[in-house]
Amino acid sequence: MPRLNKYIASTGLCSRRKADELIEAGKVSVNGKVVTELGFYVREKDKVSVDGKNIYPQKLEYYRFYKPAGYITTQEDEKGRKTIYDIIPPELRHLKPVGRLDKDSTGLLILTNDGELINQMTHPSIKVPKVYMVTINGRFTENNAKEMFEGIEIVTDANEKKMAYAETMPIEVTNKSSIIQVVLYQGINRQIRKMFAKLGFEVEVLKRIQHAIITLEGMKKGQIKVLKPKQIKQLQSYLAKLN
Repeated sequence: MPRLNKYIASTGLCSRRKADELIEAGKVSVNGKVVTELGFYVREKDKVSVDGKNIYPQKLEYYRFYKPAGYITTQEDEKGRKTIYDIIPPELRHLKPVGRLDKDSTGLLILTNDGELINQMTHPSIKVPKVYMVTINGRFTENNAKEMFEGIEIVTDANEKKMAYAETMPIEVTNKSSIIQVVLYQGINRQIRKMFAKLGFEVEVLKRIQHAIITLEGMKKGQIKVLKPKQIKQLQSYLAKLN
């Protein structure tokens, strides 16, 4: 018998933490009765509803997607821009991306209906690494690397000032351009582009090559591949160690 919050998370509605909030707010009913006890266990025959709507466990799905440039990571866009859901197969359009990549960026997106996994991989307190290969115009120096590691103040899309941090490893550096591996543990929108801009560089190519232990290996742009059970178990074990 699963706990009520785990049952709710298994429906893909939200994470367990969010489920706890729904329970405490009195929005969850079991067999028609409101339940506010966080440790409540759900039996197989029980009927669970949130805000009056019945919910049911679903088969959890996990995919890797190699996002090409020119698409934003959202289901709908008020500006009419192309989204990743324009190129994802119709039968997978119920899945949600784990994090985002901006329109001009390419690379790895994990797609899933596992709300708990999405929360674990994107929650600021867990600090799951995201790895990128970035090409910038100009020579990247040791001093630049130090500045990015120690923190650069950037302005968020909400017009708030935040300190942004990144670990960097130069791969190829010339006077005209540099290729750098960048590791992030934060999730600020367009963080890499804004950090390099503060240092006087323009990002020419930005590709995510890894998220947690999942990589782009063996994939082509626009391709979608199912994550194997072994990969999912390894990912869940990795996240459990970070918690």
